[in-house]
Amino acid sequence: MQELGKFLLILGAMLGLAGLLLYLSPHLSQLPWLRNLGRLPGDISIKRENFRFYFPLGTSVLLSLLLSLIIYLIQQWRR
Repeated sequence: MQELGKFLLILGAMLGLAGLLLYLSPHLSQLPWLRNLGRLPGDISIKRENFRFYFPLGTSVLLSLLLSLIIYLIQQWRR
């Protein structure tokens, strides 16, 4: 039962953080390093006359690495 409680607390904290980020998003978009997040090297963008394709590969890899690091640090902290 304690494990479920810990899980719900962590899930609630993550949802709270996501809500805070969404609430502050108009202000966060003015940060210069965050403005270029969707235009990293490795992001694929194809523009034609009536067609536009965008795949944020570099951004996805960066976010995956950051989330993996955060999860690793949380697991090490719990031990």
